[in-house]
Amino acid sequence: MPSTQANQQRRTLLLTGASRGIGHATVKRFSAAGWRVITCSRHAFPENCPWEAGPEDHIQVDLSDPASTEASIGEIKNRINGELHALVNNAGISPKAEGGARLSSIDTRLETWQHVFQVNFFAPIMLARGLIEELKATRGAVVNVTSIAGSRVHPFAGTAYATSKAALASLTREMAADFGPLGIRVNAIAPGEIDTAILSPGTDLIVAQQIPLHRLGTPDEVAKIIYVLCTETSSYVNGAEIHINGGQHV
Repeated sequence: MPSTQANQQRRTLLLTGASRGIGHATVKRFSAAGWRVITCSRHAFPENCPWEAGPEDHIQVDLSDPASTEASIGEIKNRINGELHALVNNAGISPKAEGGARLSSIDTRLETWQHVFQVNFFAPIMLARGLIEELKATRGAVVNVTSIAGSRVHPFAGTAYATSKAALASLTREMAADFGPLGIRVNAIAPGEIDTAILSPGTDLIVAQQIPLHRLGTPDEVAKIIYVLCTETSSYVNGAEIHINGGQHV
């Protein structure tokens, strides 16, 4: 069926952390709107890919390795012909202690801090800076996925994860100031308790006692806000962090 999107040049999204949860829902949301979605993962392109895409729309990269991340930027450039309409930094890691317990600031090893920050904080700015000309060419958008754990101590999220997300929220503001003059908007979303595979035991108590809507959020509810932040609907939104948590901290 003809659409406005179909009559325009096809837009391109680069998405990290696409294989499950919020990332998977984001792929489906943008693909349904006619976007080309290029995914990044440390795994090779899966033969049983759950959406319509080919190896040409997948970049194999280890975001925990600065050299691999830097090398991937050249490969991405070769695939997008000088134009990138949106970059969504969704990939994130949250290591746990034995038995899935929270890793505190006392117990977290330095190597763990460094590993988490490389994926959750340094990779997003490396990708955005490396692809700045391609984003500038389209007056594109960057969306950083932070977390509810970045603003308050969370009972399940470890310290390295929480502080990396707090740093990413601060980076979003800095990027909005620096990238804005180039016509590139930079915003963040901070999901709360979303119904994904990484939920911890005990989340049901948070839902019952802290969330006024008394339910988990869905990955698609997050993906819809990501989509809005990458389109003209939010053309004057820059430097914001949108909290998607059902009112958990009201």
